[in-house]
Amino acid sequence: MPEKDGPKQKSQTITWSYQVIEQNPAESGLEYLLAIKDGRIPPPPVWNLIGCRLAEIRDGCVTLEVTPAEYHYNRFGVVQGGILCTILDASMACTLSSSLPRGTGFSSPEIKVNYFRPVTIETGILSCESTIIHKGSRIAVLEGKILDTEDRLYAQSMATFMIFVHSYR
Repeated sequence: MPEKDGPKQKSQTITWSYQVIEQNPAESGLEYLLAIKDGRIPPPPVWNLIGCRLAEIRDGCVTLEVTPAEYHYNRFGVVQGGILCTILDASMACTLSSSLPRGTGFSSPEIKVNYFRPVTIETGILSCESTIIHKGSRIAVLEGKILDTEDRLYAQSMATFMIFVHSYR
């Protein structure tokens, strides 16, 4: 039953560092990610918005973590699928970035996500690990998986990335 004076209001404050978040042309993708992990540069602002953090960087594999929160919920009382898709996309992008040399960029024209079970605050910490399935000179395909601490699968994704050389001014 609704509360007499309406639902209790809650708030979430987001802070981030204001700077150009683009990779420095003097750094490889791996160096850039290590600088985020070591706290030398801030993470992308969207990570602060959704509570995402860089947990692990290994050769050809990056793991992001998120703890589901009520502010991630949709009207059905579960984490909105777009939040999970964003984490999958970010993890796959970081994994690809970690394998690219200085001056190389990419864009993801396609992503497909399968959702297997609902996520709530009771789910606990989720990790999103991604791996490279194929990487050519112009196209890469990556896979991402969101798992809980018991290795239960919540979502899985595959994405195609176009690889290109940056033209810095």
